[in-house]
Amino acid sequence: MSRTSRTARIVALAATAGAALATASLPTTASAQSIRSAPLQHIQLLSFNDLHGNLDPLTGSSSRVTTGTNPDGTPAVTVVGGAEYLSTHLKQLRAGQRDSFTLTAGDNIGASPLLSAAFHDEPTIQALNAMGVQLSAVGNHEFDEGYKELFRIQKGGCIRDGVEGANNQNSCADKDNGGKRFRGADFDYLAANVELTATGEPILAATHVEKFHGGAKVGFIGVVTKTTPSIVTASGVKGLTFRDEATVINKYAARLQAQGVQSIVAVLHEGGETTGSYNACEGLSAPITTINANVTPAVDVLVTGHTHQAYNCKLDDPAGNKRLVVQAGNYGRFITDVDLVLDRRTGDVDRSATSAVNLLNSRDVAPDPAITTILDRYRGYLGPIASRVLGYVDQDLTRSTSASGESQLGDVIADAAKADPSVAGRGPVDIGFTNPGGIRSDLIDDDGKVTYGEAFSVQPFSNYVVSKTLTGVQVKAVLEQQFDNPQPGQVRVLGVSGLTYSWSTSAPLGSKVSDIRVNGTPLDLGGSYRVAGNNFLLEGGDGFTTFADGADPLYGGIDIDAFAAYLTAHSSPSSPFAVPALDRITLLP
Repeated sequence: MSRTSRTARIVALAATAGAALATASLPTTASAQSIRSAPLQHIQLLSFNDLHGNLDPLTGSSSRVTTGTNPDGTPAVTVVGGAEYLSTHLKQLRAGQRDSFTLTAGDNIGASPLLSAAFHDEPTIQALNAMGVQLSAVGNHEFDEGYKELFRIQKGGCIRDGVEGANNQNSCADKDNGGKRFRGADFDYLAANVELTATGEPILAATHVEKFHGGAKVGFIGVVTKTTPSIVTASGVKGLTFRDEATVINKYAARLQAQGVQSIVAVLHEGGETTGSYNACEGLSAPITTINANVTPAVDVLVTGHTHQAYNCKLDDPAGNKRLVVQAGNYGRFITDVDLVLDRRTGDVDRSATSAVNLLNSRDVAPDPAITTILDRYRGYLGPIASRVLGYVDQDLTRSTSASGESQLGDVIADAAKADPSVAGRGPVDIGFTNPGGIRSDLIDDDGKVTYGEAFSVQPFSNYVVSKTLTGVQVKAVLEQQFDNPQPGQVRVLGVSGLTYSWSTSAPLGSKVSDIRVNGTPLDLGGSYRVAGNNFLLEGGDGFTTFADGADPLYGGIDIDAFAAYLTAHSSPSSPFAVPALDRITLLP
């Protein structure tokens, strides 16, 4: 669309939100004429990030975005999400634009709901192809099944996963698509800072140069968080080295400039936290603020991801000039629309004229029939599996945490790991654990039933349940590792079963935890305890390195199967699942 109509769209959104945006004012006739006559070229960059295979319309709290306040004082809420609506919005935003480019900032796949995960995330790639995505940085979840599977996602091909698929997975199941093999992503994945350890070479392309009308060129550099090895299973990153994001961006920015490319965009699967609204920048935190401070001024825009935040910032680069830093939330809830303005005389970005706005993927548009066709085919294949009833509830089970960090789903998933018979072969399990990052959605009571598809959305990683032996000293060390995790001052509280304890906000690091009891008995520091949880956590993931030192590991079944069996065993139509009281972890001053 034209620059004027784009601005009008922003005005309409701001009116809905009840807050005016700085970029929303319509140009006067004189200023519009000045824009047309100036040696400037407008290039639209549309981006989103962290879709995680969320193709169906979202439900629960993830589907609602507060946009302001109604006249009666209640929150104004817009329902968002769904690939069919996302595609329509993208097409509408591109309409009338001479130069437009669509990209994502990683985690397109991985930790996906069953509709995508059951088919090795092939439905998501097909949908992104149909949406017109042209480029993506890799995210950490692109490595969940190892870099060879990432190569298949990029280049295409089928996995031999058995008759009807193993673990309810089917590769190349889309026979209605002409019976053809999965062709892979039509867009390039960029992975500038991910190298094969043996060769030191990037595993995929590091950069992409896009040419626009009149010969204008924009260079893109794609990187993923350097912390990937600590947040992905060890098998997923075996043989790979992850370099510092800013260092690698600077390296390839210099190479692009040497090729005559002056307009440069870094696409990072890393970000920060913010306390502001989705078009604001209040409280933006590291690591993105640190990365921005270290990225060369040659880079004009940072399109970010990973932290599932929506923000729209202009931060000082090392030369003291304002640089656009943006992110579009997660699960396809937002689209970032960047108006990248190039000076034709220099080929570089005019940062003072460049702007961005985060737009809602609202459901007030018609769904894109091309996406609906893809999803309906897969829904048909999946139906009998996804609709299987596992248990019964009469209220929601959520990830929401108490002041102590405890959640209902954290308790239940830890209970399921502790009760899983597949890991009890070397002695009864005393303690169950789960990491909060592995809990991906709430269980919403919409009809009193919990289906396999709903349960899978809660635990979509298909990790193994593992049991190990830890000493009492190691159990306490694990609990102390919850603090300053993943960064100083931050807290990552595990879900626990068979264990109670207290922790203090004022106590020093290493001494925050007290009154630890295992099944009601005080922890014996000299004793031994059998613990269970998913293999990612018990192999030392999420910074819980003490788990990796546990002895006598026993690998059992898949975690979703343990969760499903626990729901089935503890509920019936006449006796719904009993939601646990949040009384296992006590917060002290």
